[in-house]
Amino acid sequence: MGAPRKPRSGAHPPSYSLRRQLLVGILVPIGLFVVMDTYSLYRQALDAVNIAYDRTLLASAKAIGELLEVDGEGPQARIHAQIPYSALEPFEADNRSRMSYRVSDARGLWIDGAQDLPTWTGTLPNQGPYAALVDFYDDQFRGDPVRVAVLLQPVASVRGHAMATVQVAETLELRHTLARQILLDTLQRQALLISVITLAVLFVVHRVTQPVRRLSQRLSQRSEDDLTPIDAPDLPLEIRPLSDATNQVMGRLQHLLDHQKRFVRDAAHQLRTPLAVLKVQVQSALRGDMAAPDALAEIQHTVDRATLLANQMLSLAKVEQVRQQQDFHPIDFSDAVRTVALDLSPLIAEKDIDFELIAHPCPVLAHDWMLRELVRNVLHNAIRHTPTHGQLTIHIRPEHGMAQLLISDNGPGIAEDLRLRLFQPFASGHAGSGAGLGLTIAREIVLALGGSIALNNRLHNEALAGLDACVRLPLTCDT
Repeated sequence: MGAPRKPRSGAHPPSYSLRRQLLVGILVPIGLFVVMDTYSLYRQALDAVNIAYDRTLLASAKAIGELLEVDGEGPQARIHAQIPYSALEPFEADNRSRMSYRVSDARGLWIDGAQDLPTWTGTLPNQGPYAALVDFYDDQFRGDPVRVAVLLQPVASVRGHAMATVQVAETLELRHTLARQILLDTLQRQALLISVITLAVLFVVHRVTQPVRRLSQRLSQRSEDDLTPIDAPDLPLEIRPLSDATNQVMGRLQHLLDHQKRFVRDAAHQLRTPLAVLKVQVQSALRGDMAAPDALAEIQHTVDRATLLANQMLSLAKVEQVRQQQDFHPIDFSDAVRTVALDLSPLIAEKDIDFELIAHPCPVLAHDWMLRELVRNVLHNAIRHTPTHGQLTIHIRPEHGMAQLLISDNGPGIAEDLRLRLFQPFASGHAGSGAGLGLTIAREIVLALGGSIALNNRLHNEALAGLDACVRLPLTCDT
């Protein structure tokens, strides 16, 4: 025999029908209960049958005991029995059972009846539904199982008194027939009950799952790009969390799809212009319209702008990718600020800026690249707008459960109508100052981390003193 096959990786587990699971989950316990209940009812019915027929046996034994006579007392007592068979006829239910009797004295000597009926050797029960001188037991007689009633009958007359033992045996055909009939009736009723429950479960499951089937049909008829939320108010309450979660997933997919469409549209629009300019510059240089060094300088400037634009658009796309992955963990915001400030220190030194950094530990739940890209874009924007020999201050500290990063420069500030528009893609405060994506990237990162960002003009003695860029991110714990 060959080696057993290994399951293929990625194979889907077998699916299970909701209807089948409900039927199995409901009918199996009910079936087990019905089996136990049927057995219990059968035993109870059989006990009731035995008690009823035992009363008949006892009545037969008493009828026989009343026909006994005695002569003498003690060991010399002689019991006489003149019992016609007709005495037992009133107690025979029908011809399916046969009754026999035996009468013996206190010493067990046979007096009358079936001599081969086994002598009673038991003891009287302490308690029971009958008199203390009565006992019942099962035995074999002439190859058939029988039920025997024993009556210790005192016999008294003017000629003496003695104790007789009266045994009446009955075959069990009628009892077994009646018990089987009771069992069959019980099973029929229980089978009818299970059938009704099965039909009820099938009907209820079909009715309850009908909204799910309608929803499945509507979803299968949707177009590939239709990610609108599921509208199914008739869904059962137990299914609504699934539909809500599906709507959330579809919402995220729609957001991602819109982002990708916007990215492709913006990339095509924004990169077309520098590429066209670069083509014109190259053609002009080939024709000799300007000196080679001047032409190369213009070409280098265009390439630098196109490179910056491409890098920022890739960063903007990466922000969405990282946000979807949710690979966040506790990071000290101040460490990211120090790292980026050190990377941009040549730009600060080039403009001879009076730079100050005040940092306190601020643990936030974020991605390391997102924090560094956030600080880089905001700080680079502040350095670009800070005049030569100007002042630039970075202060990061915990405040009211938030990590607050405040970057203050003494640049020209911004107009009020431009303050909010600067966060939109490709918006710039000064022509030719950049690709217009730095603050957009910063805003997308802040929103992904559950924070806020704002640009506010700083006033000193009612005069414009510079611009404050304030970033606030939730702390992982109160600090």
